[in-house]
Amino acid sequence: MYELGDYIIYGNHGVCRVEDIGSLDISGVDNSIECYTLQPVFSKASTLYTPVDNDKVSMRKVITNEEALELIERIPETPLLCIENDKQREEAYKEALRHHNCTDWVKIIKTLYVRKQERLSQGKKLTFTDEKYLSIAQDFLYGELSIAMDIDKEEVENLVMERLEQFNTV
Repeated sequence: MYELGDYIIYGNHGVCRVEDIGSLDISGVDNSIECYTLQPVFSKASTLYTPVDNDKVSMRKVITNEEALELIERIPETPLLCIENDKQREEAYKEALRHHNCTDWVKIIKTLYVRKQERLSQGKKLTFTDEKYLSIAQDFLYGELSIAMDIDKEEVENLVMERLEQFNTV
């Protein structure tokens, strides 16, 4: 169980802060069910409510600062997703995103960074699909690392890009 003030990853909503824990005083909702009231950190427009024992949506604590630093350090050794077929590659992206795992997000970002470099050298851009999944993975990863490391998302992006550029020159 999470506590008030905890930062968690809640499904496809990214980083959320636990604002309240208890029954909801909303008509039509069973008030015997204990729920989390969650505030998405990077999208203030909505508040989310979910049962404490929800097993349908992935929920986990944000990684620690130490885990975040280690993840960034390991970027050069993180394997790429090597799939040539466009449809299979998109399925691999979807599957990686379903797990809500930072290492999987790094794999997507690193794979698409390399793919982008290759395509740019051929005078081409990333495909719409690749851009879409790159954006989602970056949003999830940079948001979580931002909270874990207590720095801005832009600083996280700079750290990740530095590591990707180091990989590219090896």
